[in-house]
Amino acid sequence: MKITFLGTGTSQGIPVIACDCAVCRSTDFHDKRLRTSVWIQVHGKSIVIDSGPDFRQQMLRANVRELDAILYTHQHKDHTAGLDDARAFNHRQQKDIPLYGRQEVLNQIQVEFAYAFSDRRYPGVPHFELHVIENEPFEAQGIPFVPIEVMHHKLAVYGYRVGDFTYITDANFVSEIEQEKILGSRVLVLDTLQKEPHLSHFSLAEALELIDKLNIETAYLTHISHKLGLHAEVEQELPPNVHLAYDGLVLEL
Repeated sequence: MKITFLGTGTSQGIPVIACDCAVCRSTDFHDKRLRTSVWIQVHGKSIVIDSGPDFRQQMLRANVRELDAILYTHQHKDHTAGLDDARAFNHRQQKDIPLYGRQEVLNQIQVEFAYAFSDRRYPGVPHFELHVIENEPFEAQGIPFVPIEVMHHKLAVYGYRVGDFTYITDANFVSEIEQEKILGSRVLVLDTLQKEPHLSHFSLAEALELIDKLNIETAYLTHISHKLGLHAEVEQELPPNVHLAYDGLVLEL
């Protein structure tokens, strides 16, 4: 299994005007982050989790040639807004793109991209197949996934486990029952917004506490805002088994 981090950043804390903080002025490519997404290549299948506003740029940068499915964690725009650009894969592959998510997520997508689901679709619009998933194991194009329900303040979000890889973004609480699904993962990717406590995201201390509790072999932190600090400096503060993820990072499991 090959994992490529397409984006490790967040809309949370992104300045809408020029920012003079150290991270925004950094010339280190590790500090240049697109919105959070990951590309999984496993058993000949190509699956992306989330299609945020940077989706097109991420597909081009990673040279994604085939797309078998998109899985959604939740319905916030920084995880769905780039879906229209999946139309390129419709044209290339001559088939609909399967989308997997909670009913609420797929409902929101049908509202935001109503033209793609109209009975009278304009030529060239993207085409999708919708697959509703519940909080139980499922297969996406023949690949087994285990959803992990986490809380993003009061919004339920799905993380996903595939094999020994677990991916959780946009969370600040994981119940004991859901934590059991993570146990034994070789790699855990976990939401870590900043050092200060936050209403709906894990802080650095909270993420490290959960990683330690679950006895994770190797963990990567994602959904990083510029408030967390410079990549090079934060890396020096982390335990040996924990690292900051960065755009373009590739893992082989």
